[in-house]
Amino acid sequence: MPNTNTLLQQRYALPAEEQPAFIDNAITRFLLEHRSVRAYQDKPLPEGTLETLLAAAQSAATSSNLQAWSLLAVENPERKARLAALSNDQAHIRQAPLFLVWLADFSRIQRQAEAQGASLEALEYLDSFLVASTDAALAAQNAVLAAESLGLGTVYIGALRNNLAAVIDELGLPSWVYPVFGLAIGYPDAQKPAAIKPRLPQSLVLHRETYRIPEDESTQVQDYDQRIGAFYQQQGLNTPSWTRQSIERLSRPQILSGREHLLATLQAQSFQLR
Repeated sequence: MPNTNTLLQQRYALPAEEQPAFIDNAITRFLLEHRSVRAYQDKPLPEGTLETLLAAAQSAATSSNLQAWSLLAVENPERKARLAALSNDQAHIRQAPLFLVWLADFSRIQRQAEAQGASLEALEYLDSFLVASTDAALAAQNAVLAAESLGLGTVYIGALRNNLAAVIDELGLPSWVYPVFGLAIGYPDAQKPAAIKPRLPQSLVLHRETYRIPEDESTQVQDYDQRIGAFYQQQGLNTPSWTRQSIERLSRPQILSGREHLLATLQAQSFQLR
């Protein structure tokens, strides 16, 4: 594992004298090493991997112990190929030996309520939807850390929501369940190594006591745009700056690639979001 200074330099793309204070231990250093892996070896995962990742996921915090999420594991090559086609045709979904779909899931609670003749009127409100989505995300990140500790690579797949109704049909999901995102997992391909992507400087992200906008925000963003641009160039990617990419990503609903219709699909799954 690289030393902490090297990892901080990669995470922020700043010289040593400008790196933030950092309390170094094995776990904090391990967290700095995270990267998205989009190329995998054709190699099966050890027996017990899925159960280990699930145990780690279930060790995450959950609001009011509702545990309002479920995990759907996909290993069948044909189903992975169909899900890849529905997710902007991302080849690494096919490549990875394991594809996990993280589900916001109130159907389990709803079935128990029906069995007891109870009604769950609060399920239709936005906060319940946020609770289930947040719980799924917290669980997934625990699984990612566990996977990386086993020498595996991962990448989140938000594009699973591009054709959400078709994904719901493919996976046979009942009412009160929807896919929050996917997660590809496998052994990274050493011939196509993933790099640590620089993040915004802490001075733009950290607020103390109350929200404040730095006087030099524009300058700091421009500096970051240059650093992330250099990173993309090193990776052989023709990706625009963070500012341009973010603005383009949010400029019009059509860029959502089908996700602009998400509300109607969620309502069809019984999430009314009042």
